[in-house]
Amino acid sequence: MFKTILTLMRGSAAAAGEDLADRNALLILDQQLRDSTVALDRAKRALALAIAQDQLEGERLKAVLARIADLEIRVSAALESGREDLAREGAEAIATLEADRDAAQTARSLFATEIGRLTAHVRQAESRIAAVDRGRRVARAAEAVRITRRGRTEAALPHEATLAEAEVTLNRLRGRQTEARLADEALDQIETATSPIVAAERLAAQGFGPRMKSTANDVISRLRAKPTPATQN
Repeated sequence: MFKTILTLMRGSAAAAGEDLADRNALLILDQQLRDSTVALDRAKRALALAIAQDQLEGERLKAVLARIADLEIRVSAALESGREDLAREGAEAIATLEADRDAAQTARSLFATEIGRLTAHVRQAESRIAAVDRGRRVARAAEAVRITRRGRTEAALPHEATLAEAEVTLNRLRGRQTEARLADEALDQIETATSPIVAAERLAAQGFGPRMKSTANDVISRLRAKPTPATQN
């Protein structure tokens, strides 16, 4: 029984962890991408340092080779002149420089291998990060769509409203607005029907009593009857 309870607790913890990871997958992905980008920046700095050190070794090697060439000319001249002592001294210097040359060449070979490895790593990492970033943008868009569809294919979170609920709220709001508009129109009709002025206008329009308002014909008749300046003279 104890083993069963322990297994159940472990299973519940694992399920809760998976559920937490699923609900926060985009946040986790964003942070993982940032961490990967930081690691790539470190690799780029290491590559730049290796290239700089390789260039320094190249400069040292050039200087050593130039000194060896110069000493070989001088030692040859000393041998031709019979100065074995000076020739031996120069030869010993050449031997030392050749050891430095061999060490520099070995270092450059190691740097070349390391630079090649780091360059391949950086290019591969850049390609993978770019692919993950593209996928992240697509996943974010898909997640936004999924959230808008929540409530149809999956249960919404307790604190989140669904699109269907928003539609219900909008329809309810439109219903109240329509009801208020119809009530206003009905009130206008009631006030108009009971207005004394409106009643008088309706009676006048039917020929009962003088008209309440002038018409265009009234204006034209009045202007025609008005004497012109020439007639007045």
